[in-house]
Amino acid sequence: MLEILGSVTGSPWLYGVIATSVLLDVFVPVLPSGVLVVAAATAFAGTTAADAADLPSHARHAAESAPLPEIVALVLCAATASVAGDLVAYRMARRGGPRFDRALSRSRRLKLAQEKLGQALAGGGGALVVLARFAPAGRSVVSLTAGAAHRRAKEFLPWSALAGVMWAAYSVSLGYFGGRWLGATWLGTAVSVLALFTFGTLAAYALRRKADDPARRRRTARSAT
Repeated sequence: MLEILGSVTGSPWLYGVIATSVLLDVFVPVLPSGVLVVAAATAFAGTTAADAADLPSHARHAAESAPLPEIVALVLCAATASVAGDLVAYRMARRGGPRFDRALSRSRRLKLAQEKLGQALAGGGGALVVLARFAPAGRSVVSLTAGAAHRRAKEFLPWSALAGVMWAAYSVSLGYFGGRWLGATWLGTAVSVLALFTFGTLAAYALRRKADDPARRRRTARSAT
């Protein structure tokens, strides 16, 4: 895959594939959008290293800094697609009405997550939106829950934009610096992806703790009365 990505670095097709994967990831969380972003950034790093290898030392630094526009474009592409996907899911849930609620109730896991996160979102849980972007399927649950709870767009979208930019910048940085330090190989990509998944696991744990806090306080209050 790295060879394929390396051969199309800078091509509009690459950004199109990444944008499509990130946008659809909110509906199909199993899509490897994060892996694709990391791998693309690693391929950028490999292309830079290969281009600079045969240059004199005085020109090597300039060549190594050359892909900055491509890196920025990759971050903007992933972040924009992330916000667009959040907005589509939010609008669908907001306008879904009873039919959406019935479809949601068929998934016990999603229904349970909606109940836990509803209280946090009702309290203006902006940080929750950012944290959920890094957790597996957390983005889907929060976007759908915000829509189903009829949260106003101006309360949700700024946090979604911040979450998208932070996630995109983090993923691209992992891939690029992993490729620079470990080489644009499967090892460099694997280490970067492992770091992405590790942070996602920690985010999911923190998200569960944050969502459980309101329920725990209610149980404590009831037992004290």
